[in-house]
Amino acid sequence: MTGTDTENAKDARRERLFWAGAAAALLMLFVMGLYQLAQADYSAQQYEHRRKLGAVYMTLNNPYYQVVDEEIRTVVENHGDVLITRDPALSPERQEEEIRDLIADGVKVLFVTPADWREMAPALQIAREAGVPVICIDTDVQDDDHVAGTVVSDNYQAGVQCAEHLMQHQEGAHIALLLHAGARSAVDRIRGFSDTIAKDPRFVIVDRAECEGQLEQAMPAMEEMLRRHPEIDTVMALNDPAAMGAMAALEHNARLMNVSVYGVDGVPETKEMIAKGLMTATAGQSPRRTGRIAAEMAYHIFAGEDYPHYIKLPTHLITVENVRDYNLEGWD
Repeated sequence: MTGTDTENAKDARRERLFWAGAAAALLMLFVMGLYQLAQADYSAQQYEHRRKLGAVYMTLNNPYYQVVDEEIRTVVENHGDVLITRDPALSPERQEEEIRDLIADGVKVLFVTPADWREMAPALQIAREAGVPVICIDTDVQDDDHVAGTVVSDNYQAGVQCAEHLMQHQEGAHIALLLHAGARSAVDRIRGFSDTIAKDPRFVIVDRAECEGQLEQAMPAMEEMLRRHPEIDTVMALNDPAAMGAMAALEHNARLMNVSVYGVDGVPETKEMIAKGLMTATAGQSPRRTGRIAAEMAYHIFAGEDYPHYIKLPTHLITVENVRDYNLEGWD
């Protein structure tokens, strides 16, 4: 065999090896593709069997709703299902749009905290027409005919507790109120407080301001009330974020140590303020219990079981005398 023949034979072997390797690689890619397709189909089938539940709070710029969402999500995922959460950022119009989107996405239950309790009828009607039960959390709605269930704190009593503490510890007061008219829970808290102090003319509401329960709105609102009424010596805030905004304004005006501040929630930061003597009291709620009960209500609905349709949870006044009995680093 000549040198040329030898080289030709080597080239032929290299070509056969190349094509054999290419064929093996193509076969491997084909097998891997089939495996991945099978896995994708299996995952898709698994997902198809997972129910989707939706949650639309009035805002997630509030630690209370963040904790409620954590608890609902835990229960839902323990059932092998999916929770889809949306944040309308206090906009009723955006909340209605997000409810429409979640219904179109196929959710089987909606957890809703109304951005405005007076304007929920259209969104609730949409859910009813779609056959999607709505569970209200933290605040009632004006018309609850289309609501499958409600889980709230005893918000009126929370206001009563704050007022009674104030009347027991002061002989009179010039009071500023921080409000959120769009939240029925906030309205009830302030009403409970106002109804109680109305029994004694020495306790006078001198000013009030809307802040939507937001720290960043409460601070300038409090600043303005202090400018109008420097005699203010007590603040009743609809929730703890608003109370913290008020305290920031009072600190800025060197008034924090001379003004009693009340809130509702029991967030870790306000319990710390109470322990330090910087805040007077807060009516503590339990977002963990609220979230769990709301989620369990959904699964009673799925199972066609009887369940209590309206659940009102007690609040507990947290003061400097008992704050150490509570979890200072977390929610109770």
